[in-house]
Amino acid sequence: MATIKDVAREAGVSVATVSRVLNHSPKASKASVLAVTTAITHLNYQPNPAARALASHHTNTVGVLVGDVSDPFFGTLVKAVDTVAQQNGKNLLIGNGYHRAEDERKAINLLINSRCDALVIHSKGLSDQALIDYAQQVKSLVLINRYIPELADRCISLNNSKGTYIATEYLIRHGHTHIAYINSSHDIEDATQRLQGYKDALAAYNIDLNESYIETTEPYIEGGEQAMTNLLSKSLPISAVITYNDNMAAGAINILEDNEIKVPDNISVIGFDDGLIARYVRPQLTTVRYPIYLMAEEATKLALNLINVNNIHAIPRIFSPTLVRRNSVINKI
Repeated sequence: MATIKDVAREAGVSVATVSRVLNHSPKASKASVLAVTTAITHLNYQPNPAARALASHHTNTVGVLVGDVSDPFFGTLVKAVDTVAQQNGKNLLIGNGYHRAEDERKAINLLINSRCDALVIHSKGLSDQALIDYAQQVKSLVLINRYIPELADRCISLNNSKGTYIATEYLIRHGHTHIAYINSSHDIEDATQRLQGYKDALAAYNIDLNESYIETTEPYIEGGEQAMTNLLSKSLPISAVITYNDNMAAGAINILEDNEIKVPDNISVIGFDDGLIARYVRPQLTTVRYPIYLMAEEATKLALNLINVNNIHAIPRIFSPTLVRRNSVINKI
């Protein structure tokens, strides 16, 4: 395999001149550029990425931290980051944090030690202060689905409480007053905010909150099944259910079907996220759309802009969820 010294010898120039040509230095003369590029072609020389990174202080990589890349939600996030990264000539490094502080810390440290040019971080396990410390270390770090006041101009977040508020309000306006809520047991702000949106909507329409109508389980299909089973066991006069995410809604629908309770004729169901599963459960799921692709695109563009700029005067980017109406809600009026 040819080395940079072989290229210099073939071109009849110094190693330093070859380096200047490879790094597109304006100091390289046209004659040097021609001689070096001809030698590179003749020798089929492949520059060492690590060496070039050390010389230029750039690796042309974007690092992204997600909860679990096998989750379709995070797959969509990664796809958006990768698309923007490739448009800007960057490659992608991915770390999984599993919403656990230590795993997130290890993943972020690995991305930093890999000299990523920019970082898009989805962190739910680390404290605000830990993320502030990382942001001070890496000026091109952007947080997605997290809002920290001290890093407001580097946060891309969602108004989670608005999402469950509009879902609850939609059910109320369709004649539902006995509305259950299935929440995530994960100790993250999304769960707290979505539960609050549900409570706020009930209060706004003078509907008393009954804690028996709230179940909290793991945010997966199995968790939705468990929560729905618990709700049915209480013999409550439930006419509708809102779930923390679409996977839990799918699990809830499975249990309702197993118990010959028709959706939406007997119980209406609304999910959250508008993931692929929302289109393929039967009936198709009315849900709250989480614009994660748009948010991830925005986060990546901001991170890339921060690489060469010390400060971008940007307002906090808080996206709004929207309701997607399908077939899992019936009008009782």
